[in-house]
Amino acid sequence: MASSDERRFEVLRAIVADYVSNQEPVGSKAIVDRHNLGVSSATVRNDMAALEEEGYITQPHTSAGRIPTDKGYRLFVDRLSDIKPLSSAERRAIISFLDGALDLDDVLRRSVRLLAQLTRQVAVVQYPMMSNATLRHLEVVPLTPARLMLVVITDSGRVDQRTIDLGDVLTDEHVGRIRDVLNTKLSGRRLTDAAARVAELPDQAPGDLRDALVRVCTVLVEHLVEHPEERLVLGGTANLTRNVADFPGSLRQVLEALEEQVVVLKLLAAARNPGAITVRIGEENEDAQMRSTSVVSIGYGKDDMLLGGMGIVGPTRMDYPGTIAAVRAVANYVGQILAGS
Repeated sequence: MASSDERRFEVLRAIVADYVSNQEPVGSKAIVDRHNLGVSSATVRNDMAALEEEGYITQPHTSAGRIPTDKGYRLFVDRLSDIKPLSSAERRAIISFLDGALDLDDVLRRSVRLLAQLTRQVAVVQYPMMSNATLRHLEVVPLTPARLMLVVITDSGRVDQRTIDLGDVLTDEHVGRIRDVLNTKLSGRRLTDAAARVAELPDQAPGDLRDALVRVCTVLVEHLVEHPEERLVLGGTANLTRNVADFPGSLRQVLEALEEQVVVLKLLAAARNPGAITVRIGEENEDAQMRSTSVVSIGYGKDDMLLGGMGIVGPTRMDYPGTIAAVRAVANYVGQILAGS
């Protein structure tokens, strides 16, 4: 870029930094006083006029100050060449906090609390997607002689349970044989590949197990393969109320949208690869209720396998470098923990 363009970007960066920090429109004198740009107030005013004409900043009222627009925040984020890493103390705190988790549910609950605390925004974490999971083990537990519990355990640590009414009485020996059939045919297979094999099991089974396997396989296909549930954990919703002015007339809409998990799942859907950050700013959000927010999301997983998404929802006036660093660090540690699960 030409030197004048670079200088204007430095002015924009100064406006973003001051407005995020102070929530007050930023004037040329404040930029000269606080940021060592090496130019006069008159030059800064000219640069601000050019930035305003191009739609990067706007004047909210009759004060001389300016604030960034969605377009201005987008340019700022796109030009973030260096994300400041978390301090060693922050990294140690993340590791210590997450390493104490007992199981997948605990890992995700802790991750949400941690992200909300680090960013002071709303944090959201998606449970590992069943479609990307591999079956680690299928446990069959007799509840009564005519009722079973089917427990599906995936390589991501996710555990799903279903109760099955058999209609017939089974012995412990029958239950053990059903367990062996399921694990022999399905363990180690991707859930997306398992549907056809599940459908074949009853026809291949011994006659005394066929009726029971029909019921078991019907439940397995309907609830765990064809229609996997997408579950989310949210935390820190109260953080949005700290600065109601960031959501003029729209805070209630944002809170209602967060309650609709379908909306939040769509926000995380852009995650395609573990570690890839996506930032949606204001009008870039498809859902009209979310257009006063910014969403910083990332995929988490093991190696190149995407397990799910996580991120934060907050006002467009946010600390983007700090938020991106926090989201990236937590996603990285969650992926490491699940890789060892």
